[in-house]
Amino acid sequence: MKVAVIGSTHAGVFAAKQIKAEVPDAEVHVFEKNQTVSFLSCGIALWIGDHVSSTERMFYESPESLETQGIQMHMQTEVTQADLTDKRLKIKNLTNDEMREEQFDKIIITSGSKAVIPPIPGIDSDKIYMSKSWDDANRLKAQTEDVKRAIVIGAGYIGAELAEQLSLAGKQITLIDALDRVLAKNVSPKLSEIIARKYEEHGVTLAMNEKVVGFEDTADGIRVKTDRAEYEADIAILGIGFIPNTDLVADQLDTLPNGAIKTDKYMQTSLPDVYAAGDASAVFYNPTQAYDYIPLATNAVRQGMLIGRNISQPKVAYPGTQATSAVELYETAIGTTGLTSVANAEAKGISADAVTIEEDYRPDFMLSTERVVASLVWEKETRRIIGAEFLSAHDVTQAANVVSVAIENQMTIDQLALSDFFFQPNFSQPINYISSVAMAAVAKA
Repeated sequence: MKVAVIGSTHAGVFAAKQIKAEVPDAEVHVFEKNQTVSFLSCGIALWIGDHVSSTERMFYESPESLETQGIQMHMQTEVTQADLTDKRLKIKNLTNDEMREEQFDKIIITSGSKAVIPPIPGIDSDKIYMSKSWDDANRLKAQTEDVKRAIVIGAGYIGAELAEQLSLAGKQITLIDALDRVLAKNVSPKLSEIIARKYEEHGVTLAMNEKVVGFEDTADGIRVKTDRAEYEADIAILGIGFIPNTDLVADQLDTLPNGAIKTDKYMQTSLPDVYAAGDASAVFYNPTQAYDYIPLATNAVRQGMLIGRNISQPKVAYPGTQATSAVELYETAIGTTGLTSVANAEAKGISADAVTIEEDYRPDFMLSTERVVASLVWEKETRRIIGAEFLSAHDVTQAANVVSVAIENQMTIDQLALSDFFFQPNFSQPINYISSVAMAAVAKA
Protein backbone atom coordinates (compact mmCIF):
# COMPACT_ATOMS: atom_id res chain seq x y z
CA MET A 1 0.00 0.00 0.00
CA LYS A 2 1.45 3.34 -1.12
CA VAL A 3 -0.03 6.31 0.70
CA ALA A 4 0.43 10.05 0.19
CA VAL A 5 -0.19 12.46 3.07
CA ILE A 6 -0.49 16.10 1.98
CA GLY A 7 0.49 18.29 4.93
CA SER A 8 2.06 17.52 8.29
CA THR A 9 0.51 19.52 11.05
CA HIS A 10 -1.50 17.55 13.62
CA ALA A 11 -3.84 15.56 11.36
CA GLY A 12 -1.10 14.60 8.90
CA VAL A 13 1.36 13.55 11.59
CA PHE A 14 -1.15 11.39 13.45
CA ALA A 15 -2.52 9.88 10.25
CA ALA A 16 0.96 8.86 9.09
CA LYS A 17 1.91 7.43 12.50
CA GLN A 18 -1.32 5.47 12.84
CA ILE A 19 -1.11 4.08 9.31
CA LYS A 20 2.33 2.68 10.10
CA ALA A 21 0.99 1.23 13.35
CA GLU A 22 -1.92 -0.47 11.56
CA VAL A 23 -0.09 -1.51 8.40
CA PRO A 24 3.66 -1.70 9.19
CA ASP A 25 4.67 -2.48 5.62
CA ALA A 26 2.71 0.46 4.16
CA GLU A 27 4.80 2.93 2.14
CA VAL A 28 3.82 6.27 3.64
CA HIS A 29 4.98 9.51 2.02
CA VAL A 30 4.38 12.86 3.72
CA PHE A 31 4.64 16.04 1.62
CA GLU A 32 5.22 19.28 3.54
CA LYS A 33 6.14 22.62 1.99
CA ASN A 34 7.61 24.00 5.22
CA GLN A 35 10.66 22.88 7.21
CA THR A 36 8.84 21.84 10.39
CA VAL A 37 6.08 19.46 11.44
CA SER A 38 3.64 19.31 14.37
CA PHE A 39 3.95 22.96 15.43
CA LEU A 40 1.72 23.73 18.43
CA SER A 41 0.55 27.11 17.21
CA CYS A 42 -1.81 27.45 20.18
CA GLY A 43 1.31 28.26 22.19
CA ILE A 44 2.24 31.40 20.22
CA ALA A 45 0.69 33.83 22.70
CA LEU A 46 2.35 32.00 25.58
CA TRP A 47 5.71 32.26 23.81
CA ILE A 48 5.13 35.98 23.22
CA GLY A 49 4.54 36.28 26.98
CA ASP A 50 7.70 34.30 27.85
CA HIS A 51 5.82 31.33 29.28
CA VAL A 52 7.48 28.70 27.07
CA SER A 53 10.33 26.64 28.53
CA SER A 54 11.86 25.85 25.13
CA THR A 55 10.76 26.53 21.57
CA GLU A 56 11.90 23.02 20.65
CA ARG A 57 9.15 21.68 22.91
CA MET A 58 6.54 23.46 20.80
CA PHE A 59 6.98 20.53 18.40
CA TYR A 60 6.13 16.98 19.50
CA GLU A 61 7.61 15.40 16.37
CA SER A 62 10.32 16.30 13.87
CA PRO A 63 10.98 15.15 10.31
CA GLU A 64 13.82 13.05 11.71
CA SER A 65 11.68 11.40 14.40
CA LEU A 66 9.02 10.51 11.85
CA GLU A 67 11.65 9.07 9.52
CA THR A 68 12.79 6.75 12.32
CA GLN A 69 9.20 5.46 12.46
CA GLY A 70 9.41 4.40 8.83
CA ILE A 71 7.61 7.41 7.36
CA GLN A 72 9.17 8.95 4.25
CA MET A 73 9.28 12.70 4.83
CA HIS A 74 9.48 15.11 1.89
CA MET A 75 10.13 18.51 3.43
CA GLN A 76 10.05 21.79 1.52
CA THR A 77 8.05 19.90 -1.06
CA GLU A 78 4.74 21.12 -2.43
CA VAL A 79 1.97 19.18 -4.14
CA THR A 80 1.07 21.52 -6.98
CA GLN A 81 -1.60 19.43 -8.69
CA ALA A 82 -3.71 16.47 -7.61
CA ASP A 83 -5.79 14.13 -9.74
CA LEU A 84 -7.73 12.43 -6.98
CA THR A 85 -9.58 10.02 -9.27
CA ASP A 86 -6.33 8.53 -10.60
CA LYS A 87 -4.50 9.17 -7.28
CA ARG A 88 -1.78 11.02 -9.19
CA LEU A 89 0.15 13.96 -7.75
CA LYS A 90 2.45 16.54 -9.29
CA ILE A 91 5.14 17.39 -6.77
CA LYS A 92 7.60 20.29 -6.64
CA ASN A 93 10.85 20.35 -4.69
CA LEU A 94 10.95 23.93 -3.41
CA THR A 95 14.71 23.88 -2.84
CA ASN A 96 15.63 23.23 -6.49
CA ASP A 97 12.30 23.65 -8.39
CA GLU A 98 12.45 20.07 -9.67
CA MET A 99 9.07 18.61 -10.65
CA ARG A 100 7.98 15.00 -10.61
CA GLU A 101 4.77 12.98 -10.80
CA GLU A 102 3.77 10.00 -8.66
CA GLN A 103 0.79 7.72 -8.32
CA PHE A 104 -0.54 6.34 -5.04
CA ASP A 105 -3.05 3.81 -3.78
CA LYS A 106 -4.52 6.18 -1.22
CA ILE A 107 -4.34 9.94 -0.64
CA ILE A 108 -4.77 11.70 2.69
CA ILE A 109 -5.58 15.42 2.59
CA THR A 110 -4.39 17.14 5.75
CA SER A 111 -3.45 20.48 4.22
CA GLY A 112 -4.76 22.42 7.22
CA SER A 113 -6.08 25.95 7.21
CA LYS A 114 -4.87 29.42 6.35
CA ALA A 115 -5.43 32.74 8.04
CA VAL A 116 -8.33 34.89 6.88
CA ILE A 117 -6.85 37.93 5.14
CA PRO A 118 -9.70 40.16 3.96
CA PRO A 119 -9.23 42.43 0.92
CA ILE A 120 -8.90 45.62 2.95
CA PRO A 121 -6.89 48.60 1.64
CA GLY A 122 -3.37 48.52 3.10
CA ILE A 123 -3.56 44.88 4.21
CA ASP A 124 -0.19 44.18 2.55
CA SER A 125 1.70 46.46 4.95
CA ASP A 126 4.83 44.91 6.45
CA LYS A 127 3.68 46.30 9.80
CA ILE A 128 0.82 43.79 9.89
CA TYR A 129 1.62 40.45 11.52
CA MET A 130 -0.10 37.06 11.53
CA SER A 131 -0.28 34.41 14.26
CA LYS A 132 -0.55 31.07 12.50
CA SER A 133 2.67 29.35 11.38
CA TRP A 134 6.12 28.85 12.89
CA ASP A 135 7.42 31.59 10.60
CA ASP A 136 4.64 33.91 11.80
CA ALA A 137 5.52 33.12 15.40
CA ASN A 138 9.21 33.90 14.93
CA ARG A 139 8.48 37.16 13.14
CA LEU A 140 5.99 38.22 15.79
CA LYS A 141 8.20 37.24 18.72
CA ALA A 142 11.15 39.21 17.35
CA GLN A 143 9.01 42.31 16.84
CA THR A 144 6.88 42.36 19.99
CA GLU A 145 9.85 42.49 22.35
CA ASP A 146 10.57 46.08 21.30
CA VAL A 147 7.21 47.59 20.37
CA LYS A 148 5.35 49.81 22.82
CA ARG A 149 1.94 49.85 21.11
CA ALA A 150 0.05 47.13 19.26
CA ILE A 151 -3.38 46.77 17.74
CA VAL A 152 -4.87 43.27 17.80
CA ILE A 153 -7.67 42.64 15.33
CA GLY A 154 -9.99 39.81 16.30
CA ALA A 155 -11.30 39.12 19.80
CA GLY A 156 -11.66 35.36 19.52
CA TYR A 157 -9.29 33.06 21.40
CA ILE A 158 -6.22 33.95 19.34
CA GLY A 159 -6.61 37.71 19.52
CA ALA A 160 -7.79 37.59 23.14
CA GLU A 161 -4.70 35.69 24.27
CA LEU A 162 -2.31 37.90 22.30
CA ALA A 163 -3.89 41.07 23.67
CA GLU A 164 -3.68 39.70 27.21
CA GLN A 165 -0.03 38.63 27.01
CA LEU A 166 1.09 41.86 25.35
CA SER A 167 -0.75 43.97 27.92
CA LEU A 168 0.87 42.02 30.75
CA ALA A 169 4.22 42.80 29.13
CA GLY A 170 3.47 46.49 29.53
CA LYS A 171 2.44 47.24 25.96
CA GLN A 172 -0.33 49.68 25.07
CA ILE A 173 -2.95 47.47 23.44
CA THR A 174 -6.09 48.10 21.42
CA LEU A 175 -8.32 45.08 20.76
CA ILE A 176 -10.72 45.46 17.81
CA ASP A 177 -13.56 43.20 16.70
CA ALA A 178 -16.51 43.62 14.37
CA LEU A 179 -18.75 41.73 16.82
CA ASP A 180 -20.19 43.48 19.83
CA ARG A 181 -18.19 41.78 22.58
CA VAL A 182 -15.01 39.92 23.47
CA LEU A 183 -15.09 36.16 22.71
CA ALA A 184 -18.54 36.63 21.19
CA LYS A 185 -18.47 33.28 19.38
CA ASN A 186 -16.95 31.42 22.33
CA VAL A 187 -18.83 32.41 25.49
CA SER A 188 -22.09 33.92 26.69
CA PRO A 189 -22.58 37.67 27.12
CA LYS A 190 -22.17 37.31 30.91
CA LEU A 191 -18.69 35.78 30.59
CA SER A 192 -17.77 38.32 27.91
CA GLU A 193 -18.65 41.09 30.36
CA ILE A 194 -16.45 39.58 33.07
CA ILE A 195 -13.48 39.27 30.72
CA ALA A 196 -14.03 42.75 29.25
CA ARG A 197 -13.61 44.20 32.75
CA LYS A 198 -10.31 42.32 33.08
CA TYR A 199 -9.02 43.91 29.88
CA GLU A 200 -10.08 47.36 30.97
CA GLU A 201 -8.43 46.88 34.38
CA HIS A 202 -5.19 46.13 32.53
CA GLY A 203 -5.39 49.21 30.33
CA VAL A 204 -6.53 47.52 27.13
CA THR A 205 -8.69 49.67 24.87
CA LEU A 206 -11.64 47.62 23.66
CA ALA A 207 -13.04 48.64 20.27
CA MET A 208 -15.94 46.24 19.90
CA ASN A 209 -18.60 46.44 17.19
CA GLU A 210 -16.09 48.13 14.89
CA LYS A 211 -15.25 46.82 11.44
CA VAL A 212 -11.74 47.45 10.09
CA VAL A 213 -11.96 49.21 6.73
CA GLY A 214 -8.36 50.19 6.06
CA PHE A 215 -4.69 50.29 7.07
CA GLU A 216 -2.25 53.11 6.50
CA ASP A 217 1.47 53.17 7.26
CA THR A 218 2.66 56.14 9.31
CA ALA A 219 6.14 57.50 9.97
CA ASP A 220 6.54 55.40 13.09
CA GLY A 221 3.92 52.67 12.78
CA ILE A 222 0.51 51.92 11.36
CA ARG A 223 -2.95 53.47 11.44
CA VAL A 224 -5.97 51.18 11.57
CA LYS A 225 -9.21 52.67 10.32
CA THR A 226 -12.56 51.24 11.38
CA ASP A 227 -16.07 52.25 10.40
CA ARG A 228 -16.22 54.26 13.63
CA ALA A 229 -12.72 55.48 14.54
CA GLU A 230 -8.97 55.39 13.86
CA TYR A 231 -6.21 53.88 16.00
CA GLU A 232 -2.42 54.11 15.77
CA ALA A 233 0.28 51.74 16.98
CA ASP A 234 3.72 50.38 16.11
CA ILE A 235 2.25 47.18 14.65
CA ALA A 236 -1.07 45.46 13.98
CA ILE A 237 -1.74 41.76 14.47
CA LEU A 238 -4.45 39.88 12.56
CA GLY A 239 -6.27 37.13 14.41
CA ILE A 240 -9.68 36.99 12.78
CA GLY A 241 -9.93 33.31 12.01
CA PHE A 242 -9.07 30.58 9.54
CA ILE A 243 -10.44 29.02 6.37
CA PRO A 244 -9.70 25.57 4.93
CA ASN A 245 -6.56 25.34 2.80
CA THR A 246 -8.18 23.16 0.15
CA ASP A 247 -7.81 25.08 -3.12
CA LEU A 248 -5.74 22.20 -4.49
CA VAL A 249 -8.57 19.66 -4.30
CA ALA A 250 -11.87 21.31 -3.35
CA ASP A 251 -13.29 21.25 -6.89
CA GLN A 252 -12.95 17.44 -6.96
CA LEU A 253 -14.73 16.66 -3.68
CA ASP A 254 -17.92 17.36 -1.79
CA THR A 255 -17.31 20.33 0.49
CA LEU A 256 -19.03 22.85 2.68
CA PRO A 257 -19.49 26.28 1.05
CA ASN A 258 -16.19 27.48 2.57
CA GLY A 259 -14.22 24.60 1.01
CA ALA A 260 -14.03 22.32 4.05
CA ILE A 261 -13.98 18.75 2.77
CA LYS A 262 -16.93 16.54 3.74
CA THR A 263 -16.17 13.01 4.90
CA ASP A 264 -18.19 10.07 6.10
CA LYS A 265 -17.85 8.81 9.67
CA TYR A 266 -14.75 6.82 8.64
CA MET A 267 -13.00 9.95 7.32
CA GLN A 268 -13.43 8.97 3.66
CA THR A 269 -14.25 11.74 1.18
CA SER A 270 -16.69 11.54 -1.72
CA LEU A 271 -13.99 9.76 -3.76
CA PRO A 272 -12.82 6.23 -2.92
CA ASP A 273 -9.45 5.87 -1.17
CA VAL A 274 -9.23 9.61 -0.57
CA TYR A 275 -9.41 10.75 3.05
CA ALA A 276 -9.39 14.13 4.78
CA ALA A 277 -8.84 15.33 8.33
CA GLY A 278 -8.03 18.35 10.45
CA ASP A 279 -8.54 21.97 9.49
CA ALA A 280 -8.99 21.01 5.84
CA SER A 281 -12.14 19.05 6.64
CA ALA A 282 -15.62 19.47 8.06
CA VAL A 283 -16.52 17.88 11.39
CA PHE A 284 -19.73 16.35 12.71
CA TYR A 285 -20.83 18.75 15.44
CA ASN A 286 -22.79 16.81 18.06
CA PRO A 287 -24.71 19.73 19.60
CA THR A 288 -26.41 20.44 16.26
CA GLN A 289 -26.16 16.91 14.81
CA ALA A 290 -24.83 18.43 11.59
CA TYR A 291 -21.54 19.01 9.80
CA ASP A 292 -19.71 22.27 10.50
CA TYR A 293 -16.27 23.85 10.19
CA ILE A 294 -14.46 23.94 13.54
CA PRO A 295 -10.65 24.11 13.18
CA LEU A 296 -9.23 22.71 16.43
CA ALA A 297 -6.10 20.67 17.09
CA THR A 298 -8.11 18.19 19.14
CA ASN A 299 -10.34 17.45 16.16
CA ALA A 300 -7.32 17.11 13.89
CA VAL A 301 -5.53 14.63 16.14
CA ARG A 302 -8.54 12.33 16.52
CA GLN A 303 -9.45 12.48 12.84
CA GLY A 304 -5.88 11.75 11.79
CA MET A 305 -5.74 8.72 14.06
CA LEU A 306 -9.05 7.47 12.68
CA ILE A 307 -7.73 7.60 9.12
CA GLY A 308 -4.97 5.26 10.20
CA ARG A 309 -7.44 2.95 11.93
CA ASN A 310 -9.64 2.85 8.82
CA ILE A 311 -7.00 2.87 6.10
CA SER A 312 -7.47 -0.81 5.21
CA GLN A 313 -11.17 -1.09 5.91
CA PRO A 314 -13.79 1.09 7.64
CA LYS A 315 -14.08 -0.11 11.23
CA VAL A 316 -13.90 2.79 13.73
CA ALA A 317 -16.43 5.61 13.35
CA TYR A 318 -15.76 9.23 14.20
CA PRO A 319 -17.82 10.12 17.30
CA GLY A 320 -18.10 13.78 16.36
CA THR A 321 -17.00 16.83 18.29
CA GLN A 322 -18.32 19.28 20.85
CA ALA A 323 -15.60 21.87 20.06
CA THR A 324 -14.55 21.70 23.70
CA SER A 325 -11.90 24.28 24.52
CA ALA A 326 -10.40 26.41 27.26
CA VAL A 327 -8.44 29.60 27.75
CA GLU A 328 -6.84 31.47 30.64
CA LEU A 329 -7.00 35.27 30.62
CA TYR A 330 -5.66 37.37 33.48
CA GLU A 331 -5.53 34.35 35.82
CA THR A 332 -9.15 33.55 35.01
CA ALA A 333 -9.87 30.07 33.66
CA ILE A 334 -12.63 29.54 31.10
CA GLY A 335 -13.75 26.13 29.86
CA THR A 336 -16.45 25.71 27.23
CA THR A 337 -18.13 22.96 25.26
CA GLY A 338 -20.81 23.02 22.60
CA LEU A 339 -23.19 25.96 22.17
CA THR A 340 -22.61 28.36 25.05
CA SER A 341 -25.63 30.63 24.72
CA VAL A 342 -29.25 30.59 23.62
CA ALA A 343 -28.41 33.05 20.84
CA ASN A 344 -25.70 30.75 19.45
CA ALA A 345 -28.11 27.81 19.57
CA GLU A 346 -30.88 29.73 17.84
CA ALA A 347 -28.42 30.81 15.14
CA LYS A 348 -28.03 27.09 14.43
CA GLY A 349 -31.79 26.56 14.31
CA ILE A 350 -32.16 25.04 17.78
CA SER A 351 -34.82 26.20 20.24
CA ALA A 352 -32.85 26.28 23.47
CA ASP A 353 -32.82 27.53 27.02
CA ALA A 354 -30.00 28.22 29.47
CA VAL A 355 -29.30 28.76 33.12
CA THR A 356 -26.37 30.32 34.98
CA ILE A 357 -25.33 29.87 38.60
CA GLU A 358 -22.59 31.31 40.78
CA GLU A 359 -21.21 29.50 43.82
CA ASP A 360 -17.93 28.69 45.56
CA TYR A 361 -16.20 25.65 44.17
CA ARG A 362 -15.56 24.21 47.67
CA PRO A 363 -16.98 24.70 51.21
CA ASP A 364 -16.64 28.05 52.92
CA PHE A 365 -15.05 26.45 55.99
CA MET A 366 -11.91 25.98 53.92
CA LEU A 367 -9.32 28.74 54.42
CA SER A 368 -9.78 29.78 50.81
CA THR A 369 -12.14 29.20 47.93
CA GLU A 370 -13.13 30.86 44.63
CA ARG A 371 -16.41 31.68 42.93
CA VAL A 372 -17.44 29.66 39.90
CA VAL A 373 -19.76 30.93 37.18
CA ALA A 374 -21.35 27.93 35.47
CA SER A 375 -23.87 27.87 32.61
CA LEU A 376 -25.71 25.03 30.94
CA VAL A 377 -27.59 25.15 27.61
CA TRP A 378 -30.14 22.56 26.51
CA GLU A 379 -32.58 21.86 23.71
CA LYS A 380 -36.07 22.69 24.94
CA GLU A 381 -37.98 19.90 23.23
CA THR A 382 -35.70 17.00 24.17
CA ARG A 383 -33.93 18.45 27.26
CA ARG A 384 -30.73 17.26 25.56
CA ILE A 385 -27.62 19.12 26.75
CA ILE A 386 -26.01 21.09 23.94
CA GLY A 387 -23.51 23.34 25.69
CA ALA A 388 -21.86 24.58 28.87
CA GLU A 389 -19.31 27.08 30.13
CA PHE A 390 -17.36 27.53 33.36
CA LEU A 391 -15.33 30.48 34.65
CA SER A 392 -13.31 30.92 37.81
CA ALA A 393 -9.97 32.03 39.24
CA HIS A 394 -9.75 28.35 40.20
CA ASP A 395 -9.04 25.91 37.38
CA VAL A 396 -12.51 24.61 36.52
CA THR A 397 -11.78 23.83 32.88
CA GLN A 398 -12.03 20.04 33.29
CA ALA A 399 -15.72 20.55 33.95
CA ALA A 400 -16.07 21.37 30.26
CA ASN A 401 -14.65 17.92 29.45
CA VAL A 402 -17.25 16.32 31.73
CA VAL A 403 -20.12 18.04 29.94
CA SER A 404 -18.48 17.31 26.60
CA VAL A 405 -18.87 13.60 27.29
CA ALA A 406 -22.47 14.22 28.30
CA ILE A 407 -23.21 15.98 25.01
CA GLU A 408 -21.48 13.26 22.98
CA ASN A 409 -23.71 10.67 24.65
CA GLN A 410 -26.83 12.83 24.22
CA MET A 411 -27.50 13.07 27.94
CA THR A 412 -30.34 15.19 29.23
CA ILE A 413 -30.23 17.80 31.96
CA ASP A 414 -32.14 15.32 34.14
CA GLN A 415 -29.47 12.64 33.75
CA LEU A 416 -26.61 15.05 34.43
CA ALA A 417 -28.36 16.36 37.54
CA LEU A 418 -28.31 12.87 39.04
CA SER A 419 -24.84 11.83 37.84
CA ASP A 420 -22.39 10.62 40.48
CA PHE A 421 -19.69 13.17 41.38
CA PHE A 422 -17.53 12.89 44.49
CA PHE A 423 -17.47 15.22 47.48
CA GLN A 424 -14.21 16.03 49.25
CA PRO A 425 -13.74 19.46 50.88
CA ASN A 426 -10.35 20.09 49.28
CA PHE A 427 -11.91 19.85 45.85
CA SER A 428 -15.67 20.38 45.85
CA GLN A 429 -18.93 21.12 47.56
CA PRO A 430 -21.28 18.32 48.71
CA ILE A 431 -23.10 19.07 45.45
CA ASN A 432 -20.54 19.65 42.71
CA TYR A 433 -21.08 22.82 40.66
CA ILE A 434 -21.67 20.65 37.58
CA SER A 435 -24.53 18.97 39.41
CA SER A 436 -25.72 22.33 40.73
CA VAL A 437 -26.05 23.91 37.32
CA ALA A 438 -27.79 20.79 35.97
CA MET A 439 -30.23 20.88 38.89
CA ALA A 440 -30.89 24.54 38.21
CA ALA A 441 -31.60 23.65 34.59
CA VAL A 442 -34.09 20.96 35.63
CA ALA A 443 -35.80 23.41 37.96
CA LYS A 444 -36.06 26.02 35.21
CA ALA A 445 -37.17 23.63 32.47
